[in-house]
Amino acid sequence: MPAGTRAKILAPTKVKYCLYARKSTESEERQVLSIDSQIKEMLQLAEREGLEIVAMKRESHSAKETGQRPIFNEIVEELRAGKFNGILTWAPDRISRNAGDLGKIVDLMDSGKLEEIRTYSQSFRNNPNEKFLLMILGSQAKLENDNRGINVKRGLRTRVEMGLWPGMAPLGYRNQKLMDKKCQIIIDPDRAPIVKKMFEKVAYDKWSGRKIHQWLQFELNFKSVGNKHVALGNIFRTLQNPIYYGTFEYPKKSGNWYQGKHEPIITKELFEQTQAQLKRDNIQRQSHEFIFTKLMKCGKCGSGISAEEKYKQLKNGTVAKYIYYGCGRTKDKMCKGQYLREEELTEQFLKLMDRIDLNETGVQMKFEDELKRRNKFNRGVLGIQNPNVKHEDVDLKSYAKYILRDGTNEEKRELMGCFKSQITLTKGMVEIN
Repeated sequence: MPAGTRAKILAPTKVKYCLYARKSTESEERQVLSIDSQIKEMLQLAEREGLEIVAMKRESHSAKETGQRPIFNEIVEELRAGKFNGILTWAPDRISRNAGDLGKIVDLMDSGKLEEIRTYSQSFRNNPNEKFLLMILGSQAKLENDNRGINVKRGLRTRVEMGLWPGMAPLGYRNQKLMDKKCQIIIDPDRAPIVKKMFEKVAYDKWSGRKIHQWLQFELNFKSVGNKHVALGNIFRTLQNPIYYGTFEYPKKSGNWYQGKHEPIITKELFEQTQAQLKRDNIQRQSHEFIFTKLMKCGKCGSGISAEEKYKQLKNGTVAKYIYYGCGRTKDKMCKGQYLREEELTEQFLKLMDRIDLNETGVQMKFEDELKRRNKFNRGVLGIQNPNVKHEDVDLKSYAKYILRDGTNEEKRELMGCFKSQITLTKGMVEIN
């Protein structure tokens, strides 16, 4: 065999590297191993050793769980496609801290798609010894993760057994910053009195969560420590949190209850009264349905139309309530469908009534029931024995318009159930399809 041919066969494959930098989630490394510092160090290494870098990728996702890193998954696919055949990274644990992703890397080495993994202090090529060392280091990183999780859980368990709240202070409290009392929460003098009033207004004045929300936002301009208005969901979570009378459950729904060392904001009796009122409100809320919900779809994204109540403080001191309908955004969270007030929606339906396809049998049955009730009232109360009105004398669509204008919410919903047309709400306009 000619010498030139032999040299060509033995020449190593040219390695083209993808520089992969992943931000550490471990606090002790965060200060020195940021993504920018990793890239700087690895570029200097590539320049010193003449390494060819053809791609550079950054990622901030944790490497603890298999398949959860989109950039890493992209690198795997590009290795399979032959766009590069090497990885340049700070350390083996940048690539993987779980068995699943580590297995993908080793498989790529076995198939010849990945020639080398290069780190700041080591290199791993496609040979048994170096692959074995890579797997040991990857397994060691997983062991560290598992032990860290166990240690964190043990620390939190010890903390709650001491009566210390295991997290960020809830609304009305602040985290203690003094080093000798760092794990304790203390009363927030600016917000704790307001939190107490929230419980009192629900328990004693029968206020709803929505009314509390309006009161905090419009009358008090109340904001959290982060200088944001308190969302309605957070208000309900606050009102249902027993931490405010001194006890807490950890973890949630575990049945493990602890007596806190912090100062309570309310009494247990006030908390229980609040829960009873919230329960009654919830039952009433479940029994209340808005007129036009579940009957229309958004013309832009196809989501169902939802409704919500809004309150506005008037100049005379009273609060007006409005009901708005709009896209529920179940299919497209970014949908820009406009909202429409219930009164405006009703007017549009009245104008379109002659074009709407009705299930006339259902409307007629409803009308006949109403007519029987009216005739019975005329005979029994007014003494009219032979009422002249018969159902043949009334146009059903005129009756439907009457229900839309003057019927009860229940009657309006029953009528809407008789609509056979497909109805959508697009840019604040009702459309019949």
